[in-house]
Amino acid sequence: VQLVESGGGLVQAGGSLRLSCAASGFTFEEYGIGWFRQVEGKEREGVAMISGYDGRTYYADSVKGRFTISINSAKNMVYLQMNSLTSDDTGTYYCAADTAPLVWAAPDEYRLWGQGTQVTVSS
Repeated sequence: VQLVESGGGLVQAGGSLRLSCAASGFTFEEYGIGWFRQVEGKEREGVAMISGYDGRTYYADSVKGRFTISINSAKNMVYLQMNSLTSDDTGTYYCAADTAPLVWAAPDEYRLWGQGTQVTVSS
């Protein structure tokens, strides 16, 4: 059972990236899948979450209108489309999953984590 992120990289401010999260050993249908990011020395921050059950989405205020989380159930993949990137979006991005996260942006609500993918936005 694992999550694997991909798609990170270096991008100029104003650019876009799409992150992918692949699940193996389980399906997303009964899980909440979140994207978190962390900058060294700071707490891990919830960016977005999607319910694998009903497709509801949740976003941090800082990314609303710029980021879109989506799910492809057939491929067991979750994506984070990130547009209009700024230097504040720089960090390590993690995919996380749990069956019933009560507070979507709380890292402690998620038991399964990927290894992270680095996103660096140059200004």
